[in-house]
Amino acid sequence: MTSTTFLLGQLFNGLSYCSILLLIALGLAITFGLMGVINMAHGELMMLGSYAAYVLQNYFAKQLAAQYFGWYFVLALPLAFVVSGLAGLLLERSLIRRLYGRPLETLLATWGVSLILQQLMRQIFGANNVDVRSPGWLMGRWHVAAGLELPHLRLFIIAFTSTCLFLMYALLFRTALGLRIRAVTQNRDMSACLGVPTRKVDAYTFALGSGLAGFAGCILSLMGSVGPNSGQNYIVDAFMVVVLGGVGKLAGAIAGSFVIGQTNVLFESFSTATMGKVMVFTLVILFLQWKPSGVFPSKVRSLD
Repeated sequence: MTSTTFLLGQLFNGLSYCSILLLIALGLAITFGLMGVINMAHGELMMLGSYAAYVLQNYFAKQLAAQYFGWYFVLALPLAFVVSGLAGLLLERSLIRRLYGRPLETLLATWGVSLILQQLMRQIFGANNVDVRSPGWLMGRWHVAAGLELPHLRLFIIAFTSTCLFLMYALLFRTALGLRIRAVTQNRDMSACLGVPTRKVDAYTFALGSGLAGFAGCILSLMGSVGPNSGQNYIVDAFMVVVLGGVGKLAGAIAGSFVIGQTNVLFESFSTATMGKVMVFTLVILFLQWKPSGVFPSKVRSLD
């Protein structure tokens, strides 16, 4: 393997890891960045998406012929979005809407919800982790050059994350719903005075962020086993991406995921995975000491 091939392989690994982090953080960028809700149950909403893929996989394996098994994942993605989105809608209408503007209470309440969801999954599926099999069309590799092969699954994650990001920008900046979401998050009282149904906008926004978490959980189910605690493995990274990039900025989420993903892969190339994460955390802490508002800070008017 030449140095150029090795460098290209590392860049691709970093880009694929960036895409995974961005997909995880997209939903949190909405619920935390735009709505200001510290949702500690975000990982469990991802877990629901993973279990939705697992249930649909088992149904296809038992009820349909083997040649149709590969199609389960095509249906698992929208199913995961709907399941997690409905769970987020129920959570917002029953609990979150009573806690807007009270971040500490929201943090504690959603942490309690995360524990309830973990125990519920243990009761339904058991405490042991389960596996989700990749469909055949995601198990191959694209041979680029000698010593450089790109897995189809990683390429699919990059393409799917890019599609989700494009659709999110189109929704927020090219639709009436996106205009209402931005208006409510910037000035709730003024939006209400202008006739915007703020409670409905809150519910739809939180459901959208939760549905994106379901997408992330469905994708991540192909990369490792699924268990009641699987969502907790990613919640810290998701918050770190949003905070590093700048709260409330989708461009910040992109920048945060790129910086963390590339530096993590770089450090892991000459150290262990654990030490790589430690070094990334250290750099993030040092950067936030210099720029507490992140890479793309929110612009606000203030009186001196």
